[in-house]
Amino acid sequence: MNSFTYTRTDAIDTAVRERASEQTAKFIAGGTNLIDLMKENVERPTRLIDITKLPLTTISDTVAGGLRLGALMTNADTAYNEQVIQRYPLLSQAILAGASPQLRNMATDGGNLLQRTRCYYFYDTATPCNKREPGSGCSAINGYNRIHAILGTHDRDHTGGMAEPSCIATHPSDMCVALAALEAEVRVKGSNGERTIPFADFHRLPGNTPQIDNTLQPDELITSIDLPARGFPEFHTYLKLRDRASYAFALVSVAVGLEMDQSDGRGNTITTARIALGGVAHKPWRKPEAETLLVGKPATKENFQAAAESLLAGAQGFGHNTFKIELAKRAIVRALGQAAKLEPTA
Repeated sequence: MNSFTYTRTDAIDTAVRERASEQTAKFIAGGTNLIDLMKENVERPTRLIDITKLPLTTISDTVAGGLRLGALMTNADTAYNEQVIQRYPLLSQAILAGASPQLRNMATDGGNLLQRTRCYYFYDTATPCNKREPGSGCSAINGYNRIHAILGTHDRDHTGGMAEPSCIATHPSDMCVALAALEAEVRVKGSNGERTIPFADFHRLPGNTPQIDNTLQPDELITSIDLPARGFPEFHTYLKLRDRASYAFALVSVAVGLEMDQSDGRGNTITTARIALGGVAHKPWRKPEAETLLVGKPATKENFQAAAESLLAGAQGFGHNTFKIELAKRAIVRALGQAAKLEPTA
């Protein structure tokens, strides 16, 4: 590990000012990912600004009828919060599907949004990696890529054609997949003041700058995550498929929130649908037009399959991970069945 300095602050403005004054500094809270990256010599901050004493540790109602999660709430306290369990059980399920109890006790909600990919080549400093060293190449494309992305890997080049991918790493968070389905917003504060970022715009696809994971400015601090009033408490599920039963990142995960028409006594017609995928792209993956295919339709396997086909349209495998395309389709159908209470959630 490289040498660095350490400071602690209890004021948001001071934290932002200190970060702005030193471009190679990093905020640290739970440190569950950053410390690992420093040990592996992937991250080399010259200064750590400890923000654990900032007043960002509460959950409160918003004026819009939603819930505001302070950025320094731990993942465990969020998942077990009664308001979250009752109003946003999808979020609670997703958090508890990730990591271990020890990690959830340390990891913060804001930090969860910023955790970096678990691509083997990103951690292996002896191999080329465009995310770690831009312009060096991507070892995963022609390497062992079983856990890698199948969606959003290609971008348009200057001629309008499809450019070769620069990075096929996936975003690792379970919590973020649920937040994408819930259409949360991220509140941040920086040198230029406060702003709110829709969750769909927070993480980004690799394009030609795969080293940049999100749309935060370097000096911006996440202050909260705002959940909208709509929480899908009745019809929801988080389905995570992984190589072992616990403490493994998702090969594919699916967060589903539905609203169903109850007026006919059967409650079988979908009026609202939200579907987000994890483990398949550089960011939590949503495709609103695929969700629209379900609106006004009965909850049937055939309609679920049509949504799954739309969501995976354009997916491309790179050899070892090609199986994910069919796996994701089947996971979507199963998750929609669970959310609509047509299948058990076990």
